[in-house]
Amino acid sequence: MEAAAKVQRQMVRLRGRSYVAFVFTPTVPVQDWLQEIDATIARSPGFFAGRPVVIDLSSVDLSQAGIGHLLTNLQDRNIRVLGIEGVEEARLTPMMPPLLSGGRSCVVEPSAPKKPEMKAEAKPTSLLLESPVRSGQTVIFPEGDVTILGSVGSGAEVVAGGSIHVYGALRGRAMAGVNGHTSARIYCQKIEAELLAIDGFYQTADDIDAALRGRPAQAWLQGNTMRITALN
Repeated sequence: MEAAAKVQRQMVRLRGRSYVAFVFTPTVPVQDWLQEIDATIARSPGFFAGRPVVIDLSSVDLSQAGIGHLLTNLQDRNIRVLGIEGVEEARLTPMMPPLLSGGRSCVVEPSAPKKPEMKAEAKPTSLLLESPVRSGQTVIFPEGDVTILGSVGSGAEVVAGGSIHVYGALRGRAMAGVNGHTSARIYCQKIEAELLAIDGFYQTADDIDAALRGRPAQAWLQGNTMRITALN
């Protein structure tokens, strides 16, 4: 009798991939917090479209039913929740998004006066795009600055860990300093943006001074306020 042919094992390939996710931190009363979400959606209807969202429940004490109610409310607003953190696993049901851990904080920590010997300063990194970012395209570069030698079309999105420089019209969305860099700035030759954001602080098209439209402009953070001024 011949020996049975060996079964060829199929290797499973695992690949890492990272995404920039919004982290929602609900506060009480939750209904008021949801109204703030509604206000954001009203100003920019596509703001959360297609975006992974993580819910951080460490600031609220919600029962299992309360968490379910919150998820339902977010689902009604077409917000997809990728995972939940900051809560005991026992409060989640199998039908809820999974409990996540190990996410990197995007909050700027106050610089500690100790450890003066950190000589391994991170190398400045940047991404240069020589073609326009067209409508529907998304550019994500959390490691540093993004420079675009062209325009950013309406519906396009640029996300950078550092500053964003657009040598053309900025008509889409630009989010700078997403890893907590409050000193990041956004520069463009022609401001017609749908949304500008730096370290989570944002202004939509309705918030931007109409006198600036079509002009060279820059945006930066002054405390907890985003300033947008013309570039001369």
